[in-house]
Order: sequence, then C-alpha cells, then structure tokens
Amino acid sequence: MKIWGRVNSINVMKVLWCADECGLKYDREDVGMAFGGNDQKWYLDMNPNGVVPTVEDGGRIIYESNTIVRYLAAKYAAGTLWPNDPGVRSEADRWMDWQNSTINGPMRDAFWGLIRTAPEKRDMAAINKSAVEAGKVWARLDQKLEGKLYVAGQHFTMGDIPVGCFVHRWFALPIERPELKNVKAWYERLKARPAYVKYVMPPLS
Repeated sequence: MKIWGRVNSINVMKVLWCADECGLKYDREDVGMAFGGNDQKWYLDMNPNGVVPTVEDGGRIIYESNTIVRYLAAKYAAGTLWPNDPGVRSEADRWMDWQNSTINGPMRDAFWGLIRTAPEKRDMAAINKSAVEAGKVWARLDQKLEGKLYVAGQHFTMGDIPVGCFVHRWFALPIERPELKNVKAWYERLKARPAYVKYVMPPLS
C-alpha cells in the first residue's frame, strides 16, 4: 500500500490513524503544500482534485479522506471499525459526514487564523467568532454522546476517526471553550489509542 500526503494534513491524519488501527503496512510519500507534487501530472492522473491524501492499494486508487477510511475499514476491519450492523454503521457514517458538512466550516477560521497565520496578520474577530460557532456545534455531539463511549455507541468505529481528528484541534487551539463533559470524556478515550497519539496529537502546524 502507498499513501501520498503530508503528515500535518488533517485528512492525511485520518488515513494514517485508520491504517494503523487496521494493522496495515504501507509506504508514505510527502505531497502537498511545502512538498508540492500535487499539481503535477503524475499526481493529477491519480487524483484530479489535486489534494491529499491519495492511496494505492493493490492497483486500486482511492482518494477523498473519509472515503479512504471507509474503504480501509470495510476491507481490513469489518466487524470492528466497519460495523456489520447497518444501523450501527449508519451512526458511524453520519458522524463522518457531520465532520465534512457541519464542524469543518466553523473550525476553519480559528485554526487557520491561530496556527497558519502570522500573529500580526490575524483577524481576531473572525477567530473569536469561529470559536464561538464551533463550540455551539460541538455541543450537538456532546448531547448525542450522553450514555455512549464512542460516536456510534459503545465501541470504537470508523466514525470516531474523522471527528476525532478535529476534536484534538478543538482542544489544542488557544481559545475559550464551553464545558462539554461528554466530548471531553470521549477525547480522553481517544488519547489512550497509540495511533491517535502518534498521528493526530503532534503539535499543530
């Protein structure tokens, strides 16, 4: 298996974390941002969107990070990361979609403003607004985690991976946060997983 993508991309983090949870061996090549390559023909022939990550597995090319997580979970971790029960799987799926459609946007200005923008160029009004809006969205997950250990129920699944990458950013950013006890307890459980610590928890960059 080959994975193309830089390790400080949150979308690459998802895939590396999932691959380790599946016990897979792979080669990884830095692509994107400072490393370049994702605008070259050889890369665009695999992934016409020119973003990371891209995976090659036995001759099959897969891109879009949540799709890759689903693919790896279904092929290599059916019954665990990939729930066999369609209802439980729908719970995992919905939180994966929620990461893309709902929490990604409110988090963006806070992350880019505080981590990837020089202090003198930061728009603090936009950053503070982003933090407040993201806190309201995380509260929805907090409510749904009541009585659950993980997003799809009592067991760790693929659904925890995309949202879990974002929740680390949420707690690592120097912002004010509401007290969300269920989200915090879930985050502490994720931090006990070696692959999470290895791929998701290095300093933000």
